[in-house]
Parts: sequence; C-alpha cells; structure tokens
Amino acid sequence: MSQRLRIGIIGAGGNTRAKHIPEFKKISGVEVSVVCNRTMESSQRVAKEFGLPFATTSAKDVIESPDIDAICIGTWPNMHAKFAVAALRAGKHVLTEARMARNLAEAEMMLEESLQRPSLAAQIVPAPMSLPFDATIIEMLQRNTLGTVREVLLTATSDHVADSSLPLSWRQDLTLSGKNTLYMGIYYEMVLRWLGHGVTSVVADAAIFTKERKDEEGVPEPTTIPESVTVLGNYPDGARLIAHFSGVERSGARAEIRLNGSKAGLRLDLAKGELWLTRAGEPEQLVTIAPEKRGSWQVEADFVDSIRTGRGVRLTDFATGVKYMQFTEAVWDSWHTGGRRVTL
Repeated sequence: MSQRLRIGIIGAGGNTRAKHIPEFKKISGVEVSVVCNRTMESSQRVAKEFGLPFATTSAKDVIESPDIDAICIGTWPNMHAKFAVAALRAGKHVLTEARMARNLAEAEMMLEESLQRPSLAAQIVPAPMSLPFDATIIEMLQRNTLGTVREVLLTATSDHVADSSLPLSWRQDLTLSGKNTLYMGIYYEMVLRWLGHGVTSVVADAAIFTKERKDEEGVPEPTTIPESVTVLGNYPDGARLIAHFSGVERSGARAEIRLNGSKAGLRLDLAKGELWLTRAGEPEQLVTIAPEKRGSWQVEADFVDSIRTGRGVRLTDFATGVKYMQFTEAVWDSWHTGGRRVTL
C-alpha cells in the first residue's frame, strides 16, 4: 500500500484520454508514468495534455521497463493479445480496453497466460451502460421477481454506417477489429452478468450492404464486418435469445434489453437510462434504483484495488471475456456457414 503504483499507457485512444488517464491520476499513490502512441508527435501531445513525464513509440520498452508495474492497453483489438501476453510475461498487471481480442483464439491465449500468473491482475474494461442497474436486476432475478426467464431480447441499432459514402472505419476492418460486430459483445456481456451463464447454441444471419469503402488515404477497401446481424440463441434452461444489431437503422436508434419471464417482464432502456418492470396484468412501472445499489464507472479504481489487495477481478476478468468472445465467434461461424446452428 505504501509503494507507488506506476502505470504505463499503450494506445491513448478516446476512452484512454477521457477515462483511464484522468481516473488513474485521481487515485492516491498511482502515477501514470509513460504514454506510448503510434507516433512520437501524438505521444508527446498526450503527455503534455496530462502532465505525464515520458512519451515514447516503443510498446516493448514500456512493457519491459523495470520502472512500470502495470500496463493499460488502449489500442484497437488487433494489438490486445500481443501486448497483454507480453506484459503478463514481463510480470506486469494488465488492464485492456474492450473488446477483449479480435477472435476467440487470441482471447484464449490471453486467458491461458493470465492463469499461469494468478498473482497478476488481468482485467478488461467492462461494458459500462448497465452499471447503474446491474445490482438491482441481479437482485430481482435472485428473488424470482420475473419467474422463469423465457426470452432475452437484445436490440442496439443506429445509422452510423447507413451512408455508403462514409470512409472505412477501423470497426469495419477485420484485421483491426476482428470478429467483433457492432455492439454484440457488449450487450451479451451485460446479460451474462445478470444470468450468470450464456447460450449453448446460436443461429445467425448478417449483411454487408456497402461492399467497399475508402480508407484514410482514399483507396477503396472491402468492408469485412457486418453492418447488420440477427442472432437466435438457446440458453441451457430453455430460455431463448433474440438479438438484433444494426448500423443502418434509419427509423430511429434503439438501445434496450428485455427479459421476459413467466411472472413479469423487465425492460432496460439504455438510451434513456431507465429500468421498467411489468408484472402480469399490471401496467409498466419505472423501477427506482436505490442510491446504494446504483453502480458507476470505477474501472481504474477496481483495477488498482485488485492489484493492491490481491482479490480477483470482478468486472471484467479474462474468463468472462472469453465467454463473450465464444459468443462472437459462434455468431461469425454461423453467418459464414449460411445460418448453420453452432454449439458453444
């Protein structure tokens, strides 16, 4: 507790600048010692913005430095596995941005490396949208408020790729984002927290409407990540998963999760930040979240606490990350095999 914890940042993207660096700097006894970006110009710019002592372009130097205790990886998914494994082998604690990796094989490699080093904290940034509601929803399920859960409905749509003239985003590039598709993994992770288990099989269909887009240099490149995907899944207790994710929704964005039970239904409106409960034969009612049960963003504080106390990571550990990457991979495999049912 008396020793200073020194953090090295690799990849200072939007979330790293908005959340990770400022939140780490608020914690007593924690120092953000160095930032590493792809160019020295951008590294120095971030270092100057946040008053960090060192800037570099060498991730290897940051990972191998004896003056660094923990690594925060804020890169695109294509580098998560490489840097996380290297950091763990170098004896460093790891916090990596979501999504966990590009594919299941990379995620399993990260998990295996972390299991060989149980004294090191290995954490993924959790899906944040449901944090205020998680404790209340879990309590309702434990109290059997909904009865037997029959359906889980995930819906996340927008129009962010509806315009075919828009340039290629890294999220649409298989080499950078991997098999992560739209908000699929994030929504699945949230429900995984509540139910404690995932689906056992999926059937999926997806579409790419704009077959190619121009990259940052104006060169046409193929679009490799679906712009719309629909998934049907089965839970081991008989419940069904019905999920739809789209980036071409022109009729108004939607962001919600519904749980339909034998006694009641629950609707989490993520756009409005509201939780609604409908009991059989009664009108829908807004659920008031008790202040002591309302969770919030504390990713950096949780990471530091895991390091200092040695307790296990709760949100989100590498084992949970592998579970949502199994789902992502199964959806991808089903789509690529013409809608074949894939068992997880």
